[in-house]
Amino acid sequence: MSTDQPRFLKLTDVADVLNVTTRQVYALVRSGDLRGIQVGGRNQWRVEDVELEDYIQRQYAKSDDRDAEQAR
Repeated sequence: MSTDQPRFLKLTDVADVLNVTTRQVYALVRSGDLRGIQVGGRNQWRVEDVELEDYIQRQYAKSDDRDAEQAR
């Protein structure tokens, strides 16, 4: 499994992708909106790249649903 991109991202990396703060990403992970895993101790969280993409797609779907609802 050798790719240029790491399979698991640090919360700081996820924050960069989403252009939000690390605290916001942490809140998403803790709430379960964005699936992540805790590795080691001291709140070391990682988000798998496919989970981040899934989260983004779900957010697009929510946005589309809101747009469709407003158009009615």
